[in-house]
Amino acid sequence: MAPTLRPAAYNLTRDSDDAKDLVQETLLKAFVNRDKFKPGTNLKAWLYTIMRNTFINHYNKITKRSSSVDTTDYIQSHPADARMVSANGASGEFALNDIYAAIDKLPDDLRTPFMMYYVGYKYLEISDKLQLPIGTVKNRIHLARKELKQDLKGYAYAD
Repeated sequence: MAPTLRPAAYNLTRDSDDAKDLVQETLLKAFVNRDKFKPGTNLKAWLYTIMRNTFINHYNKITKRSSSVDTTDYIQSHPADARMVSANGASGEFALNDIYAAIDKLPDDLRTPFMMYYVGYKYLEISDKLQLPIGTVKNRIHLARKELKQDLKGYAYAD
């Protein structure tokens, strides 16, 4: 499966070494979690999902590390009140599944710049990595957002 995953990995990373690392990490995660694969389902789609999530998680870690926002003062002056916290994991999981499905439906030329922007790349970085004019990058991200907004309109707040 590695040769099939490599082009998609390169699409995400735009670097051949990073793409090879991403494929290797994807296959390792798939092997470790092979018991979670359901026979009769699409193996290729399962691997692509692992790869996409690995890519997103990796770049989220990078952007969090490079963030220099200090929230210590805010946390100390605004302590959490247990009476104001409510968790509903079930509805959040449904929404997340719908979001991932909507992102998966995006054409590759919209999804790649959108995901790069989502994980923290700046427009100029995306433009450089994808070798596209910055206006094209901004337009594709705008179009991706527009499609996602349409696909996920059921989650919009009613005024």
